[in-house]
Amino acid sequence: MEPETKKTKTDSKKIVLLGGDFCGPEVIAEAVKVLKSVAEASGTEFVFEDRLIGGAAIEKEGEPITDATLDICRKADSIMLGAVGGAANTVWTTPDGRTDVRPEQGLLKLRKDLNLYANLRPCQLLSPKLADLSPIRNVEGTDFIIVRELVGGIYFGERKEDDGSGVASDTETYSVPEVERIARMAAFLALQHNPPLPVWSLDKANVLASSRLWRKTVTRVLKDEFPQLELNHQLIDSAAMILIKQPSKMNGIIITTNMFGDIISDEASVIPGSLGLLPSASLASLPDTNEAFGLYEPCHGSAPDLGKQKVNPIATILSAAMMLKFSLNMKPAGDAVEAAVKESVEAGITTADIGGSSSTSEVGDLLPTRSRSCSRRSKSFLRRIDGRSKLTRLRVGLPAGSASV
Repeated sequence: MEPETKKTKTDSKKIVLLGGDFCGPEVIAEAVKVLKSVAEASGTEFVFEDRLIGGAAIEKEGEPITDATLDICRKADSIMLGAVGGAANTVWTTPDGRTDVRPEQGLLKLRKDLNLYANLRPCQLLSPKLADLSPIRNVEGTDFIIVRELVGGIYFGERKEDDGSGVASDTETYSVPEVERIARMAAFLALQHNPPLPVWSLDKANVLASSRLWRKTVTRVLKDEFPQLELNHQLIDSAAMILIKQPSKMNGIIITTNMFGDIISDEASVIPGSLGLLPSASLASLPDTNEAFGLYEPCHGSAPDLGKQKVNPIATILSAAMMLKFSLNMKPAGDAVEAAVKESVEAGITTADIGGSSSTSEVGDLLPTRSRSCSRRSKSFLRRIDGRSKLTRLRVGLPAGSASV
């Protein structure tokens, strides 16, 4: 038997952990287990720092995210977020007694201040057996990535609250540069596949001026810069219908605005069988060197209605896999995490939302340990991680999971 080679620390990566509210800290803890195993196997040191966001920050620090936390996030290599917010009737109180601050404001500020303009939400079945759990028919073969513009549009436009007049308004605004960069993100992702994936642009150009600018700009960027790509325009309402009727028809890269992306991605989240399976990445630049700055979080919300150890951690663990690929230049490790997750799902080692009986921590325990592995591939999880990938253009192989902002 050959002696085990002791790995030496060759690199250090700082990861800020924003657990957030309710189930958020629980699912983050499971992702950290996996990341620590990756660090041990690869010789890369991960330095974790916990900070508050959302309701937890409101109650302890008086605001949904502090400037100090934003500064720490800005200096990190990447960020992992659990979930923010609570039930509709949850009241968050600051130390000085205010109740007018909302947890979601912290997440919106984080995205805007760190320029996390592109939200990537992959949607696919982790196992064919999950098709029966989907409330939608004909989900087999579904495989697309929603690319949502994240720091513009109506969520950040001019807003007027009802001041007693009985009138309130929100303004949808987009500029050409904002649309250009999200179009280039979609094109980049499409070109990582051979043959390139089609691009679907969703808007409401028959009614909205902002959508007409969106459509015109996306058309120009892809025609002038990426003529090899197939571009399809679809009105958002008809796209929503297609995702219910035959989701695989929209396989490829789906690009859309902030609000439309928020809605359509939550609709798509039921396709794989559970919202607890869907990861996401919010990036500040193209991941063309595998070191884009990003925020990684599950698509689900804080699940205040569920008890402890009930929430599926897979979405958060797969978000960590995306982080390894896009931000930490460790694509082989990310691939290994995804493979272990798929083996776990195939073996039925899951939480109740997809038919299993395991707790949140039990599912997380299976992935980084050999002794409790569910199959040969996940059993050899640590041995199969071959460290950091070389600095090359990323060959994307994205994984496929309550509502988020």
